[in-house]
Amino acid sequence: MTNPLLAPSTLPFALPDYTVLTDEHVREAIGIGMTEELAELEAIAENPEPASVENVLHAWERSGAVLERTIAAFWVARAADTTPARDALMAEISPSLAAHTDAILLHRGLFDRLTELASRADRGEITFDEQDAYNLRKRLTDYERGGITLPEPDQQRLRELNSELASLAVEFEQRLSTGRNAAVVPVTDEDELAGLSQDEKATLRQAAQDRGQDGWLVPLVNTSGQPLLAVLEHRGLRERIYQASVTRGQGGKHDTREILVRIARLRDERARLLGYRHHAAYAHEITCARTTSAVNDLLARLAPGVVAIAGQEAEVLAARLATLEPDAVLEPWDWQFLAAREAAESSFDTDQLKPYLEFERVLQEGVFAAATALYGITFLERPDLVGYTDQARVFEVREEDGSVLGAVVIDPYTRPSKKGGAWMTSLVKQSELTGDLPVVTNTCNVPPPAPGSPSLMTWTSVITLFHEFGHDLHGLLSQVRYPSRSGTAVPRDFVEFPSQVNEIWAWEPELINRFARHHETGEPVPAEWVESLVASRQESGYHTLELLKAMLLDQAWHQTPAEELPTDAAGVESFEAAALERAGVGFPLIPPRYRSTYFAHIFSGGYSAGYYSYLWSEVMDADTVAWFRDNGGMSRTAGALFRERLLGPAGSREAMETYRRFRGGDPDVGHLLARLGLKSEQTVTA
Repeated sequence: MTNPLLAPSTLPFALPDYTVLTDEHVREAIGIGMTEELAELEAIAENPEPASVENVLHAWERSGAVLERTIAAFWVARAADTTPARDALMAEISPSLAAHTDAILLHRGLFDRLTELASRADRGEITFDEQDAYNLRKRLTDYERGGITLPEPDQQRLRELNSELASLAVEFEQRLSTGRNAAVVPVTDEDELAGLSQDEKATLRQAAQDRGQDGWLVPLVNTSGQPLLAVLEHRGLRERIYQASVTRGQGGKHDTREILVRIARLRDERARLLGYRHHAAYAHEITCARTTSAVNDLLARLAPGVVAIAGQEAEVLAARLATLEPDAVLEPWDWQFLAAREAAESSFDTDQLKPYLEFERVLQEGVFAAATALYGITFLERPDLVGYTDQARVFEVREEDGSVLGAVVIDPYTRPSKKGGAWMTSLVKQSELTGDLPVVTNTCNVPPPAPGSPSLMTWTSVITLFHEFGHDLHGLLSQVRYPSRSGTAVPRDFVEFPSQVNEIWAWEPELINRFARHHETGEPVPAEWVESLVASRQESGYHTLELLKAMLLDQAWHQTPAEELPTDAAGVESFEAAALERAGVGFPLIPPRYRSTYFAHIFSGGYSAGYYSYLWSEVMDADTVAWFRDNGGMSRTAGALFRERLLGPAGSREAMETYRRFRGGDPDVGHLLARLGLKSEQTVTA
C-alpha cells in the first residue's frame, strides 16, 4: 500500500487518512521526511543567489512538509488513543527527531544564510514587512539559543543532552499514563458510594466490568484533586481516593522519580552549557515575562494573600466538619466535600447543574453558539470524514458568508488509551503562503456515559471544553503568512490567554439558558440558579493555591542548580516539601495541583519553567474580560475587533505588541486581583 503520508492528503481539509494510516507508515514517513527536509534546507544554504525573502524565508517555510504532516497526524493519535506499539514508536523516534532538530540548528551554512538576509536588509538592499522581519528575527533567535556559537565539543555534548532528554520525556509520559490507569480505586461495598447518582454508579460499575472485575472502580483524573471527592459521603473512601492520587509515581513499576530527577539535572547542565544561569532563565528569555525575576516576583507577591484566603476557608470547613463528626480533624480529602456542602448553603453548589449539562447541548448551544455570536462562524458536522478514533467527530467551520474557514475535530470522552487532561493541537496550520486552511483538534476527558445514559458534565468540564475551544479559535481564526507563526505559535505565557478569555462565555446568563437544560424534561436551569452561579464565580483559595503551589514547584525544579537537586528518587518528596515551605505555601491541607511525580506539563510537555503561564495569561484574560464588558459583551462587534486585533495576528509579531495594539496599553492587574479576592497591596502588576 502506498504510504498516505508521503504526499499531500487529497481528503477535504487535507485531513490525514486515518482509515488506512498505520504505525509503519509513520515510521517510514518520519525517516523520509527528515531526509527530505535536510536536503531542502541544504539547498537553501547552498543557493548562490543573494539571500531574499523568497529564497530563504519562504523556501524554509515550505520545506519539511512530509515530516510536518507526519508528526501532526501521529502525535494527536498517540496522545488520544495510544497502544503499546505507538508508545514504542514514539520512544524510537523521539531521540531521532531531537537529533534532527540539532542538525538544523547547528548547521552553520543555514545560520550564515539568515545573517546574510539580515545584513542585506540592514544595508537597505531589500525591504521587509512586519511578518518577514519577525520571522527572520525568530529564526535567528532559535539558532542563538540552539548552540550555533558553541565550540564543537560543546555542540556534541548538547546533541547528547537533547537526545537523552527527548527519550526521558517519552519515558516519563508513558510511565505516568500507565500508572494513572493502574491507580484505580476498587469499591466492593455500594454503601461507600453514597452521594453518587445511579448514573454515576453505573459508570463506575462499567469501568470495573471493562477490566473484568466485580464491584465498582473509581478511575483517577490527572490532577491531585479528584472530582468525586466533592460528592462522596464516605470519608474512608475519600481518603483512599486522595491517597491513590497524590502518591502516584512514588514507587513500584510506575515510579517516575528517577526519571524526573534525571530530567531536571540534565536541563540544568544544558542551560549552563548554553550560557544561562539555570533552565528557567533559558525558558523565560523568550516569553512575555522575559526574566526569571519577573516570574518570581509575581508568584512571591501573590503567595501571602492566597495562603491567607485558604486559611480562612479552612477555618470555615473545620467548623462544618465539627458539626458532622465532632472528633474529626480536617484533612485534605475532606476539603472538596465540605466546600461543596458550604457552597450549597452560602453560595451555589455547581453539582446541582449536572442534570442540565448534557454534552451535545453544551457543545452545540454553548461552545459553538458563543463562537457564532462573536465571530459569525458556524459548524457543520461531517460524518463522512474520519478522525483519529471512532469517537472523534469532524466539523466543518464556515464563515458568515458561507465560505469554508477550516475544520475542528472534537474528541470528548476519556478512555484508558488517552493521556490525562485536555488539549488542542493543529493537524493543519493556517497559512497564506501555502494556502492551507486550519484543522484543529479539541481533546478532553469527559467521563463517558454508561450505555443508555446521557453524557452529563460537571461545571468544571464545561469550563474545560470552553477553554480548549479558545485554543481552537486561536488556530481557526489565525490570519498569517507563515505556517510556523500560525495559530497558537506564541509564547507559553501568552498561549493560555485566548483560551482563558473564551471561558467567560460559559458564565454568560443568556448562553447558559441555551445550553443548560434538563436532559429529561428540556426545562432550562432555574433563573435563580443562574444568578447564584454567576455571583459565585470568584476563585476559591483552594483553586488558586493548588495552582500557585504547582507553579512554584516548577520554578524550584528549574531554578535550583544541579548540585542542590536530588540525586535519586529518595530525595524527591523532601525537595518538594522544602521548596513549598521556602516559598511560604506549605499549607498541607491543599496539595499542589500536580505533584512532581505526575507533573506531565513540565516533565513531558512543553511547560518546563512555564507553568506560571496560566497566571501570567490570566492577568491579560481578566483585563480583556473588562474590555468585553465595556464593548458590548458577546456581540459581533466586539468579536470582530478581538478576532482582527488579537486572534488573527497569531504569532506573527511580538505577543505583547499584539496585546497593546488590541487593548491600547499594558494589562491592568487590578482586574485579576478582584477576581482572586486579593487587595491591591498584596501584589504588584505583572
